[in-house]
Amino acid sequence: MTTFDPRPLTEPVDRRAMREWARAEGVPAFSLSKRSGGTLLVFLVVGILVVVGFGTIGTVFSSAISLIAKSGAWWAFLFYAMFALVAVTAAGGAVSTIMMGFSRRTRAYRLSRFARANGLSYEYEVTKPALPGMIFGHGKDRAATDLLRGTTPRFVEFGNYQYTTKSGDDETTHRWGYVAIKLDVPLPHMVLDATSNNSLLGSNLPISLSRSQRLKLEGDFNTHFDLYCPSGYERDALYLFTPDIMARFIDNAAALDVEIIDDWVFFYSKREFSTLDPATWAWLFATVRALLDKLAQWSRWRDDRLQAEHAAQDARGATSAVPGNAPAVSSAAQGAAGEIPVDAARMMMTPPGVASGGRRLRGGMAWGSIVVVVLFAIPWILHMTGMFSQMFGN
Repeated sequence: MTTFDPRPLTEPVDRRAMREWARAEGVPAFSLSKRSGGTLLVFLVVGILVVVGFGTIGTVFSSAISLIAKSGAWWAFLFYAMFALVAVTAAGGAVSTIMMGFSRRTRAYRLSRFARANGLSYEYEVTKPALPGMIFGHGKDRAATDLLRGTTPRFVEFGNYQYTTKSGDDETTHRWGYVAIKLDVPLPHMVLDATSNNSLLGSNLPISLSRSQRLKLEGDFNTHFDLYCPSGYERDALYLFTPDIMARFIDNAAALDVEIIDDWVFFYSKREFSTLDPATWAWLFATVRALLDKLAQWSRWRDDRLQAEHAAQDARGATSAVPGNAPAVSSAAQGAAGEIPVDAARMMMTPPGVASGGRRLRGGMAWGSIVVVVLFAIPWILHMTGMFSQMFGN
């Protein structure tokens, strides 16, 4: 990611080369999402019903004009015009959806060439991606699309992601853009909820977190992010989010929600990241570059609780062990550890990992949604019980 060449995103496409690439990569010539396919079907059915019921648009207008000339019934013109408008809308929607299905291959080809020009690889689609982030475990029809990956100086993946949730008979498709960066060591589960993309109902994140895990940091950081960390890991959060790292997040990622989980850090937004817009890619590349060198600092972190947790597990499983035979650290090793920096000594003594209490944040209540429901429910209850009439004198 040392270069940025946006030309493949916008320059003319060689159609023959694109068809050969698509055959080699298994990219279909026509592709629609399940929702878009359903939309196309609706447009086609409506259009067919209108044509079968009322004929072509030309027939509709000629019939309307003839009826007006004979009886002066202007209402007939409005009636026929309404159905003509429905037919035109259905036809336009169907054509637009079909064109979108054919343009999917062209988009994929442009992105693959853009990836190659910038030292990245491209993958068309991955269903149910095996990533631990909060957006990846919800709903059905889960798929990541248009994935661009780099491996130097560390693994980075850019992609779009969507899933579908159902409430009663209604289905909602949720769309996200994400960046996934692989870390050197597992870290405590932490979330930086960007305040700039929240609504009146609160956070736009797909999960709710217990507010008791909120941690306020120094300076302006709290005006840009709500930081959540597991209980008991407040000092670890301060170790990880030093003033220079906080400044990088404020300057480069204040519009993004951030999740640190296991040995990954994710950046989320409810907009496409893998796009044909050069400005979006310039922003994403600049953001990742600005943060990569700082993320390297986190490789020194170790969880001191892990040794105690492992010791307790060993003690429970060592019922047949002979007391007093536990391995000891030699005086030479102790002396060597005393001569090296504290961070390095901790890294030698404690293996990478996170104790069980820090691996996942606790969920909470979606208070914003609850407040809205209550505000709507109270007037309804007052009306149904007749208390409105009593309160306002009727």
